[in-house]
Amino acid sequence: MIRPQLLSLAALLLSGCVNLAPEYRQPAAAIPADGAAAVPAPDPSQVGRSEFFVDARLRRTVELALANNRDLRVSTLNVQRARAQYRIQDAARLPGVDASVGASRSNNGTSLSAGLALSAFELDLFGRVRTLSEAALQSYFATEEGRRSAEISLVAEVANAWLTLAADLERQRLAGQTQETRRASLALDERRHALGAITGLALAQSQSLVDSSRLDVARYAAQVEQDRHALELLLGAALPADLAPASEQNLADASRLVELPAGVPAELLQRRPDVLQAEHQLRGSVVQIGVARAAFFPRISLTASAGTASSELSGLFKSGSGSWSFGPSLSLPIFDGGANAAALESARLDRDIAVAQYDKAVQTAFREVADALSVRASLAERLAAQQALVANAERQLSLAQALHRAGSTGMLEVLDAQRSLYAAQQSLIDLRLTEQSNRLDLYKVLGGGWKT
Repeated sequence: MIRPQLLSLAALLLSGCVNLAPEYRQPAAAIPADGAAAVPAPDPSQVGRSEFFVDARLRRTVELALANNRDLRVSTLNVQRARAQYRIQDAARLPGVDASVGASRSNNGTSLSAGLALSAFELDLFGRVRTLSEAALQSYFATEEGRRSAEISLVAEVANAWLTLAADLERQRLAGQTQETRRASLALDERRHALGAITGLALAQSQSLVDSSRLDVARYAAQVEQDRHALELLLGAALPADLAPASEQNLADASRLVELPAGVPAELLQRRPDVLQAEHQLRGSVVQIGVARAAFFPRISLTASAGTASSELSGLFKSGSGSWSFGPSLSLPIFDGGANAAALESARLDRDIAVAQYDKAVQTAFREVADALSVRASLAERLAAQQALVANAERQLSLAQALHRAGSTGMLEVLDAQRSLYAAQQSLIDLRLTEQSNRLDLYKVLGGGWKT
């Protein structure tokens, strides 16, 4: 058997190994100091995904996508692979012991043997194996943060696609209602034209409005189907009928946005999974410098075996049948043509590149949050103004129709009022979708809600 003294010596050497990797220091957030106040602080209500989506159909649609989306499935499998690779690398820190049992027969007789062997176990005196394990661990963490980032992006994309479908269904419904109204007006105008009350020009203008609404109805029917196909691609499955938005869907009630007080800062940005992914990649690049430095130092490996042999099974473990061997080996770099120095320089450059990528990730996060908040600042006023515009257009149409019936104004004023109202209603749908999309942007750029 392997002598306890040898295992004790290996453990002692392992416990005293040197770490040649530089000490990691998190870089300062590379964002404008005077702009940090634009970043919202977490709200006390701690809103996460389940609380963010108010509409039950939208919430269940998002869950369906998380369960079936193929891109997210690939991201999850990549995490599992990275975890397995880390476990493989980490296993190199411990000695591997193999057991063997053999038997052979020849003209000289039968030979039986049994033994244990320790093969080429590296004494990690300079931390090479340990730093390789740490690098694999950081790669695993980075892959997991990449998966979280993909999940948050998927949630926002699915919600946006669902809300776009809801908006186009509402546009289709509005176009259909407008078409029916214009057809009724056209039938009335045809009778009035037959009586000589209006000119042929006015009748042609009324007909053009009907044809325009027919075009919109057909266009939105095709758009709704395209929206559904885009959503189902994200879902990885067909959209169940009970999860589809209704044509009268109120976009304003689809998600809930907690008011975001002005506050600090960089801490919130540094919670984003893409920023954390960049930081783990930076940590891994720092560790790789230690691996490159360790290449300049000797590598010591141990090979040992212990066993027993006998010509009879009964004598296999008797005294005098045992054997053992112990063989340390030393590898010392003497001349490598500058390869080790070049590898160290490459590792340092990889670290510098990772620092720049981390800075870029933080700056991108800051810009995205600042952009979303900039849009948010004007949306309430824009919605109020657009709603007032719709109400005013409705009053103008009502007055134009009343004056036209009284003979005080021509058909052209009525047609203009109808066009203005229809355009204002369409713009209101667009703006409500923009407002909801801005909420989703905030959900995404703040790292998936406001939960720490």
